[in-house]
Amino acid sequence: MRAVLMTAVGGPDVLKVADVPEPQIAGPHDVWVRLRAAGINPIDCKLRSDGTIGGSLPAVLGWDGAGVVEDTGPAVTRVRPGDEVYFCDGGFGPTPGTYQDAKVVDELYLALKPRRLSFVEAAAAPLVTITAWEAQRERARVGSGQFALVQAGAGGVGHMSVQIARLAGARVATTVTPGPKADLAASLGAELCIDYTREDVGAKVRAWTGADGADVVHDTVGGKTFTSCFHLVRPYGDLVSNVESPWEDEAVTAMQQRNLRVSFTWMPAPSVFGWPEHRERQRGILEQAAAHFDAGDLRVQVGATFPLERAADAHRALEAGQVIGKAVLTMG
Repeated sequence: MRAVLMTAVGGPDVLKVADVPEPQIAGPHDVWVRLRAAGINPIDCKLRSDGTIGGSLPAVLGWDGAGVVEDTGPAVTRVRPGDEVYFCDGGFGPTPGTYQDAKVVDELYLALKPRRLSFVEAAAAPLVTITAWEAQRERARVGSGQFALVQAGAGGVGHMSVQIARLAGARVATTVTPGPKADLAASLGAELCIDYTREDVGAKVRAWTGADGADVVHDTVGGKTFTSCFHLVRPYGDLVSNVESPWEDEAVTAMQQRNLRVSFTWMPAPSVFGWPEHRERQRGILEQAAAHFDAGDLRVQVGATFPLERAADAHRALEAGQVIGKAVLTMG
């Protein structure tokens, strides 16, 4: 079968298509999935350019997958051949990811694919949906009537965060550039789209809320954007970030003075560190989200698709900022 191998640490050119042996069912709870599509996320690009966790090469990247169950281990009860599934599994080095034609996944980490979504849309959804759900629902505990600001609301995680906050009854604002990104965010429920390149984000947020900041701010960007969020959250509000952030003495002082709860989420942690109970919890998030996808309450924005053999081009497009929403590989 075909797989895209990360052959070295470096640019997109290190991604090479190769013929590899098909995976085999080894455990009683293993499920053999014929992949139809694989989502691409910024973490894939980071692992490719900085190195996989554990340094194992060659590696198959890709956290998100959607496909059809073709075979199962003898003890599998949650799915059966013919079921359409979506999931997050592997892709960080030691465990092969989803940039390949087929994959074996433990049944505990599979969720039935939302009927309303195509395989391409379903493959785009898992990582960003889990990340946004954990940030908004489990960390910030966003609620009805609150004001929520999402940084980069047209990005992969951001566009799901806008919807999940809105589903909880919050009023949502986001930072985006004018044009297609602002149009997308508005269509998903953002009532205020702030052009962060030209407008004073803090002033816009304070005018919108009538208070000294939003109840909840979700940082999906990191870096200086994270520290800039400290003054966008109202006192005793919630800031949650799912990306790497710089820690500076002045920034820490600002958090303390404003009595903020600051939370971090890193969706891959249960897979990377081996926390099966949290991996099952994340599967549960996908199951809850599936009902919202099928009801039309949630949708995932696919900005570009590429055939499997063009994974390197997909990485280039993502890193160049050419994709609004998610990029997806298709297996044909």
